[in-house]
Amino acid sequence: MLTSKQRSKLKALAANLQPIGQVGKEGIGENMLISFSDCLEKRELIKIQILENADGDPQDIGRELAQKLNSECVIVIGRKAVLYRRSKRKDIDHIQL
Repeated sequence: MLTSKQRSKLKALAANLQPIGQVGKEGIGENMLISFSDCLEKRELIKIQILENADGDPQDIGRELAQKLNSECVIVIGRKAVLYRRSKRKDIDHIQL
């Protein structure tokens, strides 16, 4: 669980990120989860675009993605979700919370 200070720092870091993928009308697929998980391992912080034709509320989709990826849903603004998960890799610069 993230504190409000940690969440605030992650939101600031995510402001300049480009979305790495999209969730559309097909919903959350297995290949999508694998791709997002790999990106979380490399970057720790990712932004995902939720398309207009996606079934469900963007808040719910963001929380579902976070649950399935064992990550934290930092924020959902409009149709963009920001997810964070500390990487297990030792060869990257970790985000200092």
